[in-house]
Amino acid sequence: MNEEAKYKKISILKEIAELLNEGTEVNSVLAEVLKKLLDVTGLEIGWIFLIDGNGNHQLTAHAALPPALTNENYHRMCQGRCWCVNRYHSRKLTKATNIIECQRIEEAIEEKAGATCGLTHHATVPLRAGEERFGLLNVGAPYKTYFEQDELALLESVAFQIGTALKRITLTQKEQETALIAERNRLARDLHDSVNQLLFSLSLTARAGVEMTEKVDVKQTFSYIQDLAQDALGEMRALIWQLRPQGLENGIASSLSGYAEMLGLSIETKVTGVMNLPGKVEEVLWRIGQEALANCKKHSQTLKVSLRLTMNENLVQMVIQDDGCGFYYDEKLEIPSLGLKNMKKRTEALNGKFQLESSPGKGTVVQIQIPV
Repeated sequence: MNEEAKYKKISILKEIAELLNEGTEVNSVLAEVLKKLLDVTGLEIGWIFLIDGNGNHQLTAHAALPPALTNENYHRMCQGRCWCVNRYHSRKLTKATNIIECQRIEEAIEEKAGATCGLTHHATVPLRAGEERFGLLNVGAPYKTYFEQDELALLESVAFQIGTALKRITLTQKEQETALIAERNRLARDLHDSVNQLLFSLSLTARAGVEMTEKVDVKQTFSYIQDLAQDALGEMRALIWQLRPQGLENGIASSLSGYAEMLGLSIETKVTGVMNLPGKVEEVLWRIGQEALANCKKHSQTLKVSLRLTMNENLVQMVIQDDGCGFYYDEKLEIPSLGLKNMKKRTEALNGKFQLESSPGKGTVVQIQIPV
């Protein structure tokens, strides 16, 4: 390797290190790192799988994948297992491995799924930081069936940097979530201590005005002001609940039961399993439950609602049901309201399943399933 080539290699590796050290958005960082890695190694094809704690893999970054792997919106890369993923799960894959025949490519050839552009093998290396593991880095090139030890050493070095960066980004996101919760709590306290107290004082003043005057029109005005103040107090209490749910420290069931009672609903709660939930999951269940209970109060024409929470080893399920007026809903059509769309979006953001059942006169059922 001449001096110019060595300088270019060192320069690109420095750029990779800077990207990983400064980046905060996982997908864009990994896409750029993969591009630079292929450039410095002279390889052409690469992809990165991120693998979560439940064993689900996600195609997070890729470059120059052949049509056999990209058609049908990357279906072959996003579904099923392969040898490298299986070895990752069995913990037999601990370092950069020389030549793994690509199972996904072999299946694509058998099924005549499209051109493979000469890709038959790839090197694979786990992304890790200490004992924590995050996924796999795979690279290959047309008709390349062997990787030298120095190539594998370079891949392993970059993969370790990626793993360290992913751990840093994860910790940063957790810190941001903690800061957001703290800010919500501060705002809730401020609203309670200022605006809430002012509205309460306004309500008392209006009530005193009603009792102090004999004029009918003045009494009516003060009564109207008192009603408005009471309505505003109710809205403010609901907003404070949204920012800082009372009882969440005692679990999601306690929090949602308290919120339902604050709305004036009669709630029947049943909990099965030990509810030791990750913070993200608990937050999503709270927000969805809150929306569902508010919908019941506004639209169902009933004050009775049931809440069922069930948790097993790897799944939590929440069902909120009322026996109210219901509405026409066809699951083949678009979800009819923004609130319901948000519930679905929040659920699917955690790889969960959202299900809605309703029909006129038969009430409404909202069911959420989220892996934990």
